[in-house]
Amino acid sequence: MFVKNIGSLARFTPEKMAKQTVAQGETLFAGLNCFEPGQEHALHTHQGQDKLYLVLEGSGEVRVGEETETLSAGDAAFAASGVPHSIHNPGPERLVVMAVLAPPPTKV
Repeated sequence: MFVKNIGSLARFTPEKMAKQTVAQGETLFAGLNCFEPGQEHALHTHQGQDKLYLVLEGSGEVRVGEETETLSAGDAAFAASGVPHSIHNPGPERLVVMAVLAPPPTKV
């Protein structure tokens, strides 16, 4: 499987962060989280799953554990299993983040 121009798969909704699956296998999931300005993915954890965020477009505030950083295109953040994490798009541009989870979620 090959995926070209991943950013072109981004979809947005005015109500909340939108998700778009890029690839899913037995041991790994990759998807896009797409944020309009002001949208966020609230603080949460995944038990038994590691997550890598890779910012593709825009910039956003990413929290992992007790640390918060502003990340831009090309930056990444890693949240190990059980570590709280969140993303907020303060705007003014859209934010597209690839989320890679291992193992994959049972429901996406």
